Amino acid sequence: MRLLVTGGAGYVGSVVAAQLLEAGHEVVVLDDESTGHADGVPAGADYVRGTIRDDAANVLAEGIDAVLHFAAKSLVGESVAKPGLYWSHNLGGTLALLEAMRRTGVGSIVFSSTAAVYGEPERVPVEETDPARPTSPYGASKLAVDETLHEYANLNGLAAVSLRYFNVAGAYRSAGDRWLSERHSPETHLIPNVLAIALAASGDPAVAASGKTELKIFGDDYPTPDGTCVRDYIHVADLARAHLLALGACTPGEHRVYNLGNGTGFSNREVLTVCREVTGLDIPARTAPRRDGDPAVLVASSAHIHQDLGWKAELDLRSMVADAWSAVCAAAG
Repeated sequence: MRLLVTGGAGYVGSVVAAQLLEAGHEVVVLDDESTGHADGVPAGADYVRGTIRDDAANVLAEGIDAVLHFAAKSLVGESVAKPGLYWSHNLGGTLALLEAMRRTGVGSIVFSSTAAVYGEPERVPVEETDPARPTSPYGASKLAVDETLHEYANLNGLAAVSLRYFNVAGAYRSAGDRWLSERHSPETHLIPNVLAIALAASGDPAVAASGKTELKIFGDDYPTPDGTCVRDYIHVADLARAHLLALGACTPGEHRVYNLGNGTGFSNREVLTVCREVTGLDIPARTAPRRDGDPAVLVASSAHIHQDLGWKAELDLRSMVADAWSAVCAAAG
């Protein structure tokens, strides 16, 4: 198959593109490099620098069998400060993509959604049938795309799958021994931030000068086994594998929604402990007051996709940290 990966120069999109190539597909990556990196596009993929609004139609017209859609703004805080940007890019951009697909006869799409559509859930693990009540424009715009895909499936026969997940971690070694890993700016995810502090603790003067010298654990009095927040983490390689399975599950006239999770979650303190063990460094950390709005536990159930497609998370927290640390060390030279 010849596949379009929008946002394929970003973290998750690049790993999915790499796995698609390894599975024997032809891949075209479309990315505007607003958050992605051209050197993250895996070898063997055709690369078009552009936007889904302006350039997707031309790429689709050249012969594409299906789309895997990752091009989105994804910072919760930024979405609160700039809601118009998120509605315009995430929903408006996707509408332009879907119309281009309709005009060119491309009938299948796998969408990178988010468990943020559930907001603060009433129960965990969260299931797909639980109420969707997003608490940010980011989550709301992603939910709007899910609902739009449902309508396009009903009205136009679109074959669509939405994958909802919380925290992606780890790194992926692609062809040519290249690590594909997180390179966000600013970096908001826990594991890469802990590992940046670890690198500073290892004596790297450039990293030490960045000011990331101590981890703050926000709250240690939650109703969890060790008092710190519990969050769902899955390895980016497991996540990418789910997208390939979802591609094969696209059915005309259907919009399927699947959660992706590890089933139990890991606490902030567990993450710190594993990072210390993997790096062999005593990573500095201190407890800080709770942050407003932080639920004690956020974990997604993946029972539905396991039942339908046989997917489950296979790589554990240690694998996520070890691969991410290998990528950090490789980048640092």
